[in-house]
Amino acid sequence: MTERTIELVEKLTNIPSPTGNTKDIIQYLKAHLTHLGYEPTLNRKGSLLVTVPGQNTSQERFITAHVDTLGAMVRAIKPNGRLKLDLIGGFRYNSIEGEYCTIHTQSGQNYTGTILMHQTSVHVYADAGTAERNQANMEVRIDEQVTNADETRALGIEVGDFISFDPRTEITPSGFIKSRHLDDKVSVAILIKFLENLIDDDRELPYTTTFFISNNEEIGYGGNSNISDKVVEYLAVDMGAMGDDQQTDEYTVSICVKDGSGPYHLGLRNHLVELCKQDEIGYKLDIYPFYGSDASAAMRAGADVRHGLLGAGIEASHAFERTHQDSIDATEKLVTAYLFSPMSED
Repeated sequence: MTERTIELVEKLTNIPSPTGNTKDIIQYLKAHLTHLGYEPTLNRKGSLLVTVPGQNTSQERFITAHVDTLGAMVRAIKPNGRLKLDLIGGFRYNSIEGEYCTIHTQSGQNYTGTILMHQTSVHVYADAGTAERNQANMEVRIDEQVTNADETRALGIEVGDFISFDPRTEITPSGFIKSRHLDDKVSVAILIKFLENLIDDDRELPYTTTFFISNNEEIGYGGNSNISDKVVEYLAVDMGAMGDDQQTDEYTVSICVKDGSGPYHLGLRNHLVELCKQDEIGYKLDIYPFYGSDASAAMRAGADVRHGLLGAGIEASHAFERTHQDSIDATEKLVTAYLFSPMSED
């Protein structure tokens, strides 16, 4: 099961999709799901929905993962022809220093570059190591012969062009997957693989379920719409955050009990825990202090649902991330167990 999911992770991480510029990856997923026999649709925000009929049509489930990633836009074209950045999503400039990137122009022409400190050369700048990594000091060195703003503009590059970061996806012999954008393309891969299995196994879900691939989660309003009044449970599948005081690891599924938006629904959380115990799935309960999900966005929008959050444990979130196939496997097993289980208790 996990091998195919990892194949999907590698494919998805290599399709650029910073928030605001997700059309290509959404179209890829739509074409793939259509080929499988589903009838995916897009909402006006460009998110993808697939509703799968179940035995119970009066009560429904809603499950999400987000395909949008961290990225940037061209903030300004500097006099030296290089680009000033404006960040998309919650991360720090130091996490992208030295990263290769692609500038996506309005005309469709793409240019490669590298994100660097202006004061990078230690042979020239005394403060190369101490200068603050911020918007004023970080810039994109374009891989074209440009020495001023006019030459850069002549390439078709302008303010507002999107910038994506190279994922550098690698799968190690020891089972680790390291890459940018594992948040949340691991979860998207898990949901797509579930839908592939559902076709292959010819099984019927107990409840009509909408699979929602959101494309604005990194800026706070991902899966907060298109929720039927019949939806009782809303489950976000997103990354589990690792660090000091966290139980989450790279080898089990993380079940979130609380994030920056507040506690998740106790009944649904307990239901997920019982499924893990029943099926002997390794899990951790955790609090993500500086975190929000599609589910928390839905709650802020007024959704009257029981909401939950689970996901694979991701090391170094919003930087160069890593997880392990064991965590992906545990997350897949819990998602599958959940979607074939009865509704949780209030």
